[in-house]
Amino acid sequence: MLYDIRLTLQYDYDAPVHGGRHLIRVAPATLPGVQRLVASSLTIDPPPEQHTTFADFFGNAVTAIGLMAPHDHLEVGLSARVQVDDPIPPVDLTPSRSELHAEIERVWSLAPDSPHHFLWPSPRLAAVPAIADYARAVTPQAGSVLDIAQALCLAIHRDFTYEAGATDVETTPAEAFSMRRGVCQDFAQVMIAGLRGLGIPAGYVSGFLRTTPPPGKPRLEGADAMHAWVRVWCGQSLGWVAFDPTNAILAGADHITIGYGRDYADVSPIVGMLKTHGSHEAAQSVDVLLAQ
Repeated sequence: MLYDIRLTLQYDYDAPVHGGRHLIRVAPATLPGVQRLVASSLTIDPPPEQHTTFADFFGNAVTAIGLMAPHDHLEVGLSARVQVDDPIPPVDLTPSRSELHAEIERVWSLAPDSPHHFLWPSPRLAAVPAIADYARAVTPQAGSVLDIAQALCLAIHRDFTYEAGATDVETTPAEAFSMRRGVCQDFAQVMIAGLRGLGIPAGYVSGFLRTTPPPGKPRLEGADAMHAWVRVWCGQSLGWVAFDPTNAILAGADHITIGYGRDYADVSPIVGMLKTHGSHEAAQSVDVLLAQ
């Protein structure tokens, strides 16, 4: 599938701000066998006085900007074309939970995709015993890791209500779990916390969803904004498999990946600091359309 993506992030400040330094992660990634970034461009208004690009530890593309002069707004725009491959459904050759632990112990690498980085609490994902208990209750006791991940994905979709505005980016997984409602970020982080509570490595995926579904297919939740889903390390034979608990599906050709991380903090679309004495309003718009 060939997609054209248009993203706008808009921030309007009550009072002029200055001295802003931000890290921006919005460009889709090139992932062999998954997707290829054909072209992309990033616009920033006002134009930054400082501008650099680099890849972070997990390989995500980062644009670092500095805005020294006073300004009352910030607008980040992305235009991109991405080729996404239609994935082959995974064959379940995955171990049981106990067998998975033995496989993790045999992984000596600390490369960015090593399961060791995704097994323990991370900046926005503390261990939550209640979520681990929930994951244990809704997953098969003797099933494969793929079965466990699939069961938890379906359970979260069944038991939680997708409700825009019920949470914000600062809502913790424990709070979202208590409310049983939220948006894709909450669904993803609850699933990650549950899997880690079972000793299964899991990480956060930031990206986009196709805006208009194929004929005869339902429209996916979260298609009007940036989206989040989960990838699960299913053992040495199968490796990483991606699940979308917001929509109770495996991530597929409608999912366009920006980047990977341990949680939202690693792949936040924009993060930084500035000098101000007022508040601000933020808006986001996303269109993901089949290329003509």
